[in-house]
Amino acid sequence: MESIVINPKSKDEAKFTTDLLQRMNISSKVITEDEKEDFGLLMMMKEVDRNEKVSREEVMKKLNS
Repeated sequence: MESIVINPKSKDEAKFTTDLLQRMNISSKVITEDEKEDFGLLMMMKEVDRNEKVSREEVMKKLNS
């Protein structure tokens, strides 16, 4: 099933939204900023072309810059 991501502007708005969803018997989960970042990294990792090879020198050059 599809999901909806909601970014409330304040703690009050977040509380109102979660309370409303709860009253409507709609399952919801609050995630942390770290979890959002992890999800973004996961999506980027899934999109990577794993066939292309990069040399160790190129990787080290990027890390040092």
